[in-house]
Amino acid sequence: MNVSRAELQDAAEKAFGQGDLAPDAEKSWNLIAEMGWLMMAVPEDLGGLGLGADATGVIHTALGRALVPGPAMAQMLVIEALSAADGLTARDDLLTRAMGGEVMTASLAGVSTTGLHACVPDADRASQVLVVEDARILLVPTDSAGITILARDTWDKTRRLFDITPGESGGGLVLAEGDAADALARRLKAQLLFALAGDSLGGAEAVLAMTIEYLGTRRQFDRPLAMFQALKHRVADMKTWLSAAEALFWANAAEASVSVVQAGALKAHATTVYRTIAEEAIQLHGGIGLTMEHPCHLFLKRAMLNCALGGDADHWEEQAGRRALEIGAA
Repeated sequence: MNVSRAELQDAAEKAFGQGDLAPDAEKSWNLIAEMGWLMMAVPEDLGGLGLGADATGVIHTALGRALVPGPAMAQMLVIEALSAADGLTARDDLLTRAMGGEVMTASLAGVSTTGLHACVPDADRASQVLVVEDARILLVPTDSAGITILARDTWDKTRRLFDITPGESGGGLVLAEGDAADALARRLKAQLLFALAGDSLGGAEAVLAMTIEYLGTRRQFDRPLAMFQALKHRVADMKTWLSAAEALFWANAAEASVSVVQAGALKAHATTVYRTIAEEAIQLHGGIGLTMEHPCHLFLKRAMLNCALGGDADHWEEQAGRRALEIGAA
């Protein structure tokens, strides 16, 4: 199936660009499933659309732009893992259910040394959870014996996150083992980092547009704030940061494969740009930007959470630096 990025962006704008920020979670999830967004990257021979990373990039930026709640990132990780599970008898049925909108979730933070799966979106209403272990990847029913699900209190209220501790029985369907599991785990990690980068750039674009509009209407000394040269320079700087990050994002989306370190460096840059623009936006809105009634704070809170999920900027910048040194020494 051939669909251009512009066509997908237009569809996303019509779906989420006309309503309020942080729309109703259930309605948003149903709309995402109905529009086929969950099957974008699934190969056509498995019932998907086979559109690849460029299409999913459009989806994640659209969801970030409107601060859409829900487990879309985690669901796509599960769908990617199921797509790779060639030997699984129940794969086709599970994949169809996942693409149709049955909630199946995964950690957005990784596994701790204690076996805790942190920051799992909407785990309380999911039927399955993806568990990534050393040399093994499982799909575990959330009603398995011994599994515990604990709500995590976060500053960002546009996402509902939970911590999961799997049961001792080790039940669940094995999707991959050994080297295949290690390769799939790396691919899932890169996909998560790419998704977080897209969500961040969509949010940064939206909050910057909101700020520019405010500066054009708010007046001081009988003229719009947009006429003040110092503010023009600040907005120009933000637009430059965003444009450069977007160019990097779409360049990575066009590549056949992206390494985990490369995706991590992209995520670190995109989330830093998002956080910086959100902070600047609050300042440029003045007093109203600090109120709960204005949506500026929603973008800042989501930006801060994106910075933490999947590894922070310090971690990925160090990894990217080490990788550059290895390449230089080779």
